[in-house]
Amino acid sequence: MELNETTVRTSKNFNINNIEIDDIEVPEIIDNFYNIDIIKESEDMEIGYDVQKVNLKFGLGNYLTDLVNKKSNCKFKLEINDKKNTVNKMNFNFDNENRVLFENIEITANRGSNSTIVIEYSVDGKEKISEKYIHNGIIRVAAREDSNINVIIVNLMDENSNNFMAIENLIEANAKVNYTIIDFGGKNSVTNYYSNLLGKNSYNNLKTIYLGKKDQLFDLNYIGELRGEKSNIDIDVQGALKDTSRKHFKGTIDFKKGAKKSIGNENESCMLLSDSAKSLALPILLCSEEDVKGNHSCSAGKIGEKELFYIMSRGFELKDALKLMVRARFNKILRCINDEQLKKQILNEIDERLD
Repeated sequence: MELNETTVRTSKNFNINNIEIDDIEVPEIIDNFYNIDIIKESEDMEIGYDVQKVNLKFGLGNYLTDLVNKKSNCKFKLEINDKKNTVNKMNFNFDNENRVLFENIEITANRGSNSTIVIEYSVDGKEKISEKYIHNGIIRVAAREDSNINVIIVNLMDENSNNFMAIENLIEANAKVNYTIIDFGGKNSVTNYYSNLLGKNSYNNLKTIYLGKKDQLFDLNYIGELRGEKSNIDIDVQGALKDTSRKHFKGTIDFKKGAKKSIGNENESCMLLSDSAKSLALPILLCSEEDVKGNHSCSAGKIGEKELFYIMSRGFELKDALKLMVRARFNKILRCINDEQLKKQILNEIDERLD
């Protein structure tokens, strides 16, 4: 199955136009997913379940989108009206009784609202899941005029899973949408992220960290289309790969007609912690408008021997020195998370994966 196609086709020799996965196991009958914990801080957030059928502009591919439309076992419709920045959480916890999650989440940040939504995918630490498990989710955010919404997505699944996620945003005038994505889990973790910056002064800030080990594969396809005058998108991706793990990053910033005086920035940087880890990157800038600014950069490389020698000369062993370097790279993105308990959980996960 071919998934997550690039917006612009490149040479087949680059092996980055899409991803092919053979070992997806989808049960014919999908039971309900019960391990969901919703912590609602806001009294002005309404939760409904009448979610419309999804028709994504890009997405991971018709097959996975159709599975969510036809077999979704979790549907949530969130209407946000709060004027102060409340924090609302949704925790999905996998175990032997809850191994398949196909969720459809629709979030509307109404005019002038201000909120934070934390969505976490984790594994019950009390018992080891005996079989493979799968997550296939779609999250759609509509940010109305003058709204501000922060979305934090934390993927702490393990290598016994497949993780597929499609995210789509519609951003109106003067609205701000901020994403922080922590992507650690899944033997295959595939994400398609699309933002339509429709309104004047619309703003989208996307920050991601990924950490791969063993034979994990991360395929990240981030797309921003700027249509509104003075719209702005900023993409910053920081990652690290050890063992034989691999990463594909595809970032597209597309300035459409009407996007005068808009700004688009994308940066992706990968630390290679072994000789067998592989990193591929394809940054793309497209433009149909004048008077815009677009910047992109990608880098991949090992930690410098001088830096490691300096840290180890202060009494750190090699493993602890590597942890310190990775933490330092990730820290500027983790600062976006105000929940100290969640931040500590992520830092502990980083240490465990680097052991």
